Amino acid sequence: MEDDIGQRLVKALKKPQESESLESLAKAMEITKAYASSGSATHFSAVARLFYDLFEMFETGKDPRQK
Repeated sequence: MEDDIGQRLVKALKKPQESESLESLAKAMEITKAYASSGSATHFSAVARLFYDLFEMFETGKDPRQK
């Protein structure tokens, strides 16, 4: 499953016209951007991880913290 989400993300970034994940990408980007600009992020890796987890959540409908 982990590879599948990563492949979906790469496809959405490389070929947005062919991807079915654009809505998930846009939602994850918007929330991540708000988090990063809020000043709550203490390290850049937290922002990247949040983005990936949000994208996964919007794609699968499941909480990625429940792994």
